[in-house]
Amino acid sequence: MNVNVNQIDENGVLTISVEGSIDTLTASDFESKVIKALDGVKKLILDFAKVEYVSSAGLRTIILLNEKMEEKEGMTIKNINDEVRDVFEMTGFDELLTLE
Repeated sequence: MNVNVNQIDENGVLTISVEGSIDTLTASDFESKVIKALDGVKKLILDFAKVEYVSSAGLRTIILLNEKMEEKEGMTIKNINDEVRDVFEMTGFDELLTLE
């Protein structure tokens, strides 16, 4: 799994592009990289265009990040493929998260 952290824009929006799977082996690394990058961030955008799979460990991490960003302007997940969207829908996470 690769996590590419972009620069925070002038509005305090940070976009992070994720590639690969967010699962038991990678979720803690994903979480720590994102949390390190949140200083000064008002809104978080996760670009999942290259995310192939999200396990229950990945879902826990995504919910944790969403909760952290609720104190600010929120979090959006963009460019979700059909398989990952199915996981969000089957678990009800599509109702908890902002998906585009």
